[in-house]
Amino acid sequence: MQDFLQVTGIVLKSIPVGEYDKAVTILTTGKGKISAFARNARKQNNRFMAAVSPFCFGKFKLYAGRNSYTMADAEVSNYFEELRGDLEGACYGMYFLEVADFYTRENNDEAEMLKLLYQSLRALLHKNLDNRLVRVVYECKAMAVNGEFPGVPEGGELSESAVYTLEFIAATPVERLYTFTVAKSVLSELLRVAEKYRERIWGHRFKSLEMLESL
Repeated sequence: MQDFLQVTGIVLKSIPVGEYDKAVTILTTGKGKISAFARNARKQNNRFMAAVSPFCFGKFKLYAGRNSYTMADAEVSNYFEELRGDLEGACYGMYFLEVADFYTRENNDEAEMLKLLYQSLRALLHKNLDNRLVRVVYECKAMAVNGEFPGVPEGGELSESAVYTLEFIAATPVERLYTFTVAKSVLSELLRVAEKYRERIWGHRFKSLEMLESL
């Protein structure tokens, strides 16, 4: 009897393979980042066609082959369709997916990163939240989750509000992160700090970020 692996996760990326297949990367709770093949996913009306697109969140049933997993079934609970229909929101979302792909590893416990990614994608849909603030929160919290957040810059260069916000982001559970807004002046401070942290901590070139900043 075929042994199956059932995982809950978000599709980070999907790449065409051959004539009809796709290679899919899924960020999951218990198994970390998983690569799997979706057979015939590019055929018209195939049941995997929509389920293996980036942003799809749900349950995925996989079976292990010699070198990789193959998708047997998919039950998507959130396609993030509103995000796909918004150019700016989609660019932010793709950047979030790319950061998650950069940070996560196979067979790691990535439950917090998955939770952060999901809540951040949802936050992009809130009209009362500035997407730039969502981005700062996501970047700083991703560093904190992975033990790399450097803390508040020393030297008194930030306002009290900016200091409080950074401390709040680092210490607050993911479920309560997106419950605030800040003044434009504070957001400008936070954007400068996040940019410095990205260069210092990640030192990585994100293609989606370049696209986002060109908008």
